Amino acid sequence: MFEVSEFRKEFPILSKKVNGKPLVYLDNGASSQKPISVIEAVKNCYQNEYSNVHRGLHFLSNLATENFEAVRGKVKDFVGAAYQEEIVFTSGSTEALNLISYAWAYQNLGPGDEIILTTLEHHANIVPWHFLRARKGIKLIWVDPDENGQISIDMINTKISSKTKMVCITHMSNVFGSIIDVKNLCKELQERGIVSVIDGSQAIVHLEVDVDAIGCDFYTFTGHKIFAPTGTGVLYVNKKRISEMVPFLGGGEMIRNVSKDDVTYNEAPFLFEAGTPGIAEIIGLGAAIDFIQDLDRKSVLEYEKSISEYTRTELEKLDWLVRHCFHKDNLAIFSFSMQGNAHAHDIATILDTNGVAVRSGHHCAQPLMNFIGVPATCRSSLALYNTAQEIDTLIDSLKKCKKLFG
Repeated sequence: MFEVSEFRKEFPILSKKVNGKPLVYLDNGASSQKPISVIEAVKNCYQNEYSNVHRGLHFLSNLATENFEAVRGKVKDFVGAAYQEEIVFTSGSTEALNLISYAWAYQNLGPGDEIILTTLEHHANIVPWHFLRARKGIKLIWVDPDENGQISIDMINTKISSKTKMVCITHMSNVFGSIIDVKNLCKELQERGIVSVIDGSQAIVHLEVDVDAIGCDFYTFTGHKIFAPTGTGVLYVNKKRISEMVPFLGGGEMIRNVSKDDVTYNEAPFLFEAGTPGIAEIIGLGAAIDFIQDLDRKSVLEYEKSISEYTRTELEKLDWLVRHCFHKDNLAIFSFSMQGNAHAHDIATILDTNGVAVRSGHHCAQPLMNFIGVPATCRSSLALYNTAQEIDTLIDSLKKCKKLFG
């Protein structure tokens, strides 16, 4: 049985007060808070074990390298990859998706080839493909979600043509919390010889991910959404795609030899990890993965479903609230507006006076905002440490907004 009260004790910031009120942190879709074990892992690295990795021969360099590379093994097991060389460290999903665009797509796609995107995507899974369209003349084909914020295999199939080379899709919407059936989608894409790119930035903290079972070619996630430090991320690259890729950045670590006339490259994953990485931050990522792996993931998911259901039910009682794709199968993320002249930023500001932190704006999803016909929404996004009492505070704060705006 998951005990949220005990779990909250691991997060020092949750005892903080904002504007004299207990902090209610409901902005986890943007970034999660950090547990003591992650904070201590980063501190210990800098205080006791820090050096640059891979190229040194002294004790501290060897120790830092050992600790750093141990995280790659943890990530491999965490996402169900078959080989460690399939795990590339990045600064986050944004870098990972740009890496895919340049290192694989730019090399393998040409004028007239098509990439299918969905209107659910974060800008990080849109802008790199716009770059590719400008540079290579590829075409972007769009799939809109249904009324539940879902994208089905059938909806994708209606857009596939003989020129379709890639499908780039989120595993979980950062605006609606809708979860896409990427496993069955990737199976179908494999059979058609179409490359799959899955943005797992939101899904990874809520769902157990097995990239081998999913059968995707690429899977990305960002560390700071799974209780890890900022500036960390992972790109999973299916081994069969590695030989089709070229380096994304040039510099140290990604080379074997450099002369005035030639360069020979290192092997994957180092081929895609030029320069000094965020060493302490990646070690913090490893601590975050340990933290998650020590949980009973099934009971955790049950708790998340229950707190999500409670949030949805309470928000639906506010009949003056405009709810965007509140569906019973969507998880942890709720986007809403208010009838009348209340802008999302105004709502968020008033909630903040009560200590409630939500995100307001377009959530780096402007095509989706245009699709649902609003410039911005408020987004309440849950994590494991959120409670029913905090949701009650959110509801009370929204009622105060209603009184102010009429």
